[in-house]
Amino acid sequence: MMPTDSLSATFAALADPTRRAILARLADGEATVKELAAPFDMSGPAVSKHLRVLERAGLVARGRKAQWRPRRLRATPLKEVADWTEKYRRFWDASFVRLDQYLHLMQTEENTNDDAE
Repeated sequence: MMPTDSLSATFAALADPTRRAILARLADGEATVKELAAPFDMSGPAVSKHLRVLERAGLVARGRKAQWRPRRLRATPLKEVADWTEKYRRFWDASFVRLDQYLHLMQTEENTNDDAE
């Protein structure tokens, strides 16, 4: 089943650690399939399959330099993920504030108990 919206396609592509490693490598600059395959114990065609998933998600673009077809990172879908997760930041910030308050309360109670002894 193929994701129909871009955010789902991005998350599906990011679900695989090999694809995340490929994106991390491409963040350093363009690379050929052979260069991208080098750190992995897999064939060029297997890496190409991963690249096709990343291309369908819009995370990777194929260039053309003479006979070379270097791949490059396209960060726009990652920005969409960041924008989506930002909506939940308030929740996490509030959770951390509550945790900080609780830890402060626990520390105060511990100090009070130590002083009473």
